[in-house]
Amino acid sequence: MNYRSNSILTHIPQNRDGESILKQALFFANALNMRIFLLDVLKTGPAFLHNPKSKRNQIRHQEALNKFTEFVNKSLGVDIPDNIILRIGWGKIINTLIAESERGGYDFVMIDKSEHANNEHLSRADISRYVGKSYCPVLSVNKEYPITEIKSIVVPIDIIQGTKKRLYWVTFFARRLKAKIHIVSALHIDIEETKSLAYKNAGKIKQMLEKRGVECVVKIVKIHDQEKHTAVLNYTEEVNAGMIIIRTHQESRFTGKKIGKFVSEIVHGCKKPVFTVGGVTQKYDLDDI
Repeated sequence: MNYRSNSILTHIPQNRDGESILKQALFFANALNMRIFLLDVLKTGPAFLHNPKSKRNQIRHQEALNKFTEFVNKSLGVDIPDNIILRIGWGKIINTLIAESERGGYDFVMIDKSEHANNEHLSRADISRYVGKSYCPVLSVNKEYPITEIKSIVVPIDIIQGTKKRLYWVTFFARRLKAKIHIVSALHIDIEETKSLAYKNAGKIKQMLEKRGVECVVKIVKIHDQEKHTAVLNYTEEVNAGMIIIRTHQESRFTGKKIGKFVSEIVHGCKKPVFTVGGVTQKYDLDDI
């Protein structure tokens, strides 16, 4: 059995974008009562990557860390608290974040998914690649739509997907944020909702969550001329949910396949934070939340 490290990793560039992302990171760190590692990734040539422990490169690293510390201090307006740890990475942003997630020590990684005024030039494809390749769950946020509270969370389900990996994090976020869970399934078939397999599966999940003290509702959305992701996004707006939790197939990390259209459209189509679940989550103990 694994236990959480109670830590979040967040990529923070040293610019205005970074200041906005930092505010979102602090919201989650404080609301979830977690430590947060702030990582700035600096571009460098192969000489540094091949010999990072040389005296010259160690001096460069310390200078970069000092500059990052000044940036964070100025952004916070106060001394850096003990639950915030600063780190410097070198190389390409997505590759560095993938390596950090594989190295371990974080419960999830937070990354900005916004496209407008993105000084780091991360595209939709870059964000989707990271969601598919990360060795731990990913929380994608949009700095242009800051979150100050989360009272409800939408959890889309599929009749063919497993639930154990998501169940831990749904319980975790619901308890820590005191949020109501909306279990949602979008169906093309035109049958009575209560007779569908999706409704029965959703009911089972609802019972498991309620046993753990989580308030839940089940919603079956019938769709005809629209995509499933559109129905889920519309419902998220309808109930003014503050977050979506979905499952991504971790096989993409090993096979090189991209994340599916549904996951990609939810991640990029939702203005609110989207938490994609995968990796080692199934080894966590639900009773340890």
